[in-house]
Amino acid sequence: MINEKVYVLGHKNPDTDSICSAIAYAELKRKLGINAIPGRLGDANQETKFVLEYFDVQMPERIETVKKQVSDLNMDAIYSLSPEIPIKTTWNIMNKTNLKSLPVVDGNEKLIGIVTLSDITKKYMDAVDQNIIAVSKTPLQNIADTLEAKIVSGEQKDYCTTGKIHVLAAEPSQLNDFIEKGDIVIAGNRPNSVTRAIELGANCVVLTCCNDVEEKIIDKAKQYSCILMITKMDTFTTARLINQSIPIGYVMTTNNIIKFDWDDFVDEVKETMLSTRYRSYPVVDSCNKVVGFVSRYHVISQHKKKVILVDHNEKSQTVQGIEEAEILEIIDHHRLGDIQTGNPIFFKNEPVGSTSTLVANMYFNSGITPSKKMAGIMCSAILSDTLKFKSPTCTYLDKVTAEKLAEIANLEIESYAMQMFKEGSTLKGKTPEEILNTDFKEFEFHKNKIGIGQIYTIDIESTKEIRESTLRYMSDICKDRNYDLVLLLITDILNQGSELLFVGHHKDIIGKAFEVQTNDNSVYLPGVVSRKKQVIPNIMNALEF
Repeated sequence: MINEKVYVLGHKNPDTDSICSAIAYAELKRKLGINAIPGRLGDANQETKFVLEYFDVQMPERIETVKKQVSDLNMDAIYSLSPEIPIKTTWNIMNKTNLKSLPVVDGNEKLIGIVTLSDITKKYMDAVDQNIIAVSKTPLQNIADTLEAKIVSGEQKDYCTTGKIHVLAAEPSQLNDFIEKGDIVIAGNRPNSVTRAIELGANCVVLTCCNDVEEKIIDKAKQYSCILMITKMDTFTTARLINQSIPIGYVMTTNNIIKFDWDDFVDEVKETMLSTRYRSYPVVDSCNKVVGFVSRYHVISQHKKKVILVDHNEKSQTVQGIEEAEILEIIDHHRLGDIQTGNPIFFKNEPVGSTSTLVANMYFNSGITPSKKMAGIMCSAILSDTLKFKSPTCTYLDKVTAEKLAEIANLEIESYAMQMFKEGSTLKGKTPEEILNTDFKEFEFHKNKIGIGQIYTIDIESTKEIRESTLRYMSDICKDRNYDLVLLLITDILNQGSELLFVGHHKDIIGKAFEVQTNDNSVYLPGVVSRKKQVIPNIMNALEF
């Protein structure tokens, strides 16, 4: 499907590279004709917010899951009806559209009922011997529309009959025993009988096979405040159709309506459909407004959501429901993880300092120059991930690419990078939860579940006052989520070192991993700034031996 959405997603607890590479790669895919939409799997940190605001780029939509939802289905177009609509009109719509049920909405377009073919036939047949026009409070205009009649006399406003329907086939003298006040009368060319019916209190007379009407009958109708209408239909057809003028509000189902919300998961919808008998079901939005109808066919013929993953390839770091989505591509610069795909995909993984380096060069290799905005956010992501080229993960390609992007974006790297780090590294006012989760990733090492967070600061001394509260929070997380080890790397951007906080029953491996003495739950590691290249490999090796 040409216009099918493709979501470009970074990892959970996103950093600047995760969000900026998703935005930039989605932009590249759109230039190549793909309907790509960037998304984020969590709240953006201060640094990322600064970058997007600086270059006036919109924050991507937050994506909670890629499990198939009702909103992803190709639903039937809706024909929402007013409760006053005649059942004849409703029947015609159903035949024309081949829909077996239709939603009924109020003046604010909110769902108030469902009308089905069985509703129409059951109520219509059950009411053959009843005064259904009166009971259903059928509007006068419904009668006129259904009979294709013209109202020639009488006050139409707030019309409401209270009587029965009669077809005149008797002489005037015989009508006294039949016609009562408030009745509806159908008649052919019987002026005397019609006049007598009006005198007896009929409040609506329908003249059949008629193009006009005698003035004396019009005058009599006006005298007795009787509605007078004419139709070209014959008497039999008129008598047969008049009951089809009753409003669908009378026959519709209003109790125990089975409907689905716009964001319901398709798996749950399937279960409901299996336990019910209906052919189709209304779908409503958060305001209870009908947005479509779904049937078993729509659920059976569903397509998986299509996604492109950037800056990660581990299941623990990706979006919920990924096993139900179709992964099209992965663009990453981390170690190989455990995500599996059902089909061969485009997989780009290179040992560079930033995913944005890969994305930028994909622009250049495609002969496309990124816009000033896209160049600016990709340059920012490279500076962030490589700590302005000081991280051991930084490569020559990162530096060359960032400089090329800076030229496009008209950036002075030194001053801009310092401004970006300053805006993004403040920890003032942040809770321990915010500090740990700013950039937190989960890993599986030799059957050990380990969580590693990282934050950056230009003043590591200012973080001492929050260490105890942060360690307590880390201990709670370690216990609640069954981690074997939880680490937090507080990286000093200016002095190129990190304070490592750690908790868990495997914390003894920290000394072994970094060849240091650990007397409590923290240790300073000079020269250590990269989680990917200097922390994860050391932890893996320490756990292996």
